[in-house]
Amino acid sequence: MSNWQRLLVTEEAGIITVSLNRPDKLNALDIQLFKELDSVSQSLRKRKDIRAIILTGEGSNFSSGLDVKSVATSPGKVLGVLKKWMPGNANLAQRVSRNWRRIPVPVIAAIEGRCYGGGMQIVLGADFRFATPESELSIMEIRWGLVPDMAGLLSLRELVAKDVAMKLTMTGEIISGSRAQQLGLVTEIHDHPRQAAQVLAQQLCQASPDAIAAIKSTTTRSWSRSERYLLARETISQLRLILGKNFHIAGYRQRNKADKPYRQRQSFW
Repeated sequence: MSNWQRLLVTEEAGIITVSLNRPDKLNALDIQLFKELDSVSQSLRKRKDIRAIILTGEGSNFSSGLDVKSVATSPGKVLGVLKKWMPGNANLAQRVSRNWRRIPVPVIAAIEGRCYGGGMQIVLGADFRFATPESELSIMEIRWGLVPDMAGLLSLRELVAKDVAMKLTMTGEIISGSRAQQLGLVTEIHDHPRQAAQVLAQQLCQASPDAIAAIKSTTTRSWSRSERYLLARETISQLRLILGKNFHIAGYRQRNKADKPYRQRQSFW
C-alpha cells in the first residue's frame, strides 16, 4: 500500500491493520494524521477484496487525542480540518471517525493505554472496540471548552443512553476499559486486545463477505430509523444476497463441510 508518514498499514490474508504510528507523541493527532486517516479509510472502502480492518496504535497507547502544540502553530490548517461546504456534510475531522462506518467490512478497534478526545472519536467509528481493563478512555473536548465534533456522537447515541452520553461529554471523565465495557462503550475486555481483534477478524473471514456487508449496512442504516425502513432494508439486502454467487457458495460449504473460497464482495454494498 501507499507510503504513510503517520500510519503503519499492513495486510495479511484479507485483513488490513491500520496503526496510528506516532508512538513518541502518544499517537497524538496532527494535521497530517487527520489527512492520512481520511485517505486510507476512503481507499479501503473501494476495495472489494478485503475482509476486515483492525484499528490500533503503535506503542502502548491508542491516542492521547489532538496534538495541541502542533495545531496551535498552524491555526489556518485547523480551519481547513473543520471547513465544509454545507453544515450537514462531513469535514475532515468528522470523516476520520465516520468513514469507518461506511466501509462494508467489520472494523475492530484494539485499544491499549490512553484513548482520549480525538482518539476516542476514531474508535467510536469502529464496529467493535476491544480494550484492556486498564485502558483509559475519555471524551475530553470539554476540557478545552469545545464540543465533540468528530462525528463520534453518531455511534455514541447508539451505544449508551442519552444521560450517560451527556455526562461523559460534559465532564470529560477518564474511565477504565472495564468501566467503559459496563457502560457499553467497549465491546470486550482482553489483556491483549490486538490479538483478540485478530482472532475475531479471522473468524469473520470465514463468512460470506456479502452477508457480512449486508449485516453491517442494514444495521448501521436502520438502527435509529422507523420499523418500515428497517423491514425494507432487510428485504432488499436478502434479495441481493439470494441472487449473488456467495449465497450459493455458503450453502455448498454448509452441505459439504468444505472450504470452497468465496468470491469478492459485490459492488453495491
